[in-house]
Amino acid sequence: MPKNKGKGGKNRKRGKNEAEDEKRELVFKEDGQEYAQVLRMLGNGRCEALCIDGTKRLCHIRGKMHKKVWIASGDIILVGLRDYQDDKADVILKYQPDEARLLKAYGELPENVRLNEGIAGGMDDEEEGGGDDYVEFEDEDIDRI
Repeated sequence: MPKNKGKGGKNRKRGKNEAEDEKRELVFKEDGQEYAQVLRMLGNGRCEALCIDGTKRLCHIRGKMHKKVWIASGDIILVGLRDYQDDKADVILKYQPDEARLLKAYGELPENVRLNEGIAGGMDDEEEGGGDDYVEFEDEDIDRI
């Protein structure tokens, strides 16, 4: 039997989720940073995001956030732009849903950004069709089948 040389197992790595209950100060963008909405997760610590300036960028999740802050499609994030690569960026911060609503209220995010949705944009086409995915049959139709 090998001796245990570490400081604990799987449960220690999970740690305590302390950041959930405490409020943090709202962080605004600075020079070289931009707000973005995650379009899809790509794996390997990367995601595709649509920045507020209209550019689609491949974003790399920094090591401090990797496996600690979970990012899903539709989340609002703060990305650091690269001077040497315009089509790539680094994820600096993920905004909580209430923080994203505050950013929109302060006018930092444009009005066309849709919060609390799975995928940013592209959902308007389906809403015009009535949104019903089922067909109603009358009792006579069911009897014929």
